[in-house]
Amino acid sequence: MARDRASSSDVARRSRDVQRTSSDETAKSPNPVWYKPVMFGFMLIGLLWIIVFYVSQGILPVPGLGTWNILIGFGIAFIGFIMTTRWR
Repeated sequence: MARDRASSSDVARRSRDVQRTSSDETAKSPNPVWYKPVMFGFMLIGLLWIIVFYVSQGILPVPGLGTWNILIGFGIAFIGFIMTTRWR
């Protein structure tokens, strides 16, 4: 009886496929439980920082920073938006 034998390139390709699928499974692991609340927390804190600045007419949250408070608020919110790219 004739017997099919896999060539060495087929064996190497199959082993690469196995390695690729095993690394893909670890890359798609779910986030920790704390990830989502922290992500939304950053976005809300940044938004609240900006709202407090406008409502207080520039007096709060940090009076000495002046209009830099807007940049700080956007920076905090931006951290939350960056975290959304890693959310699974």
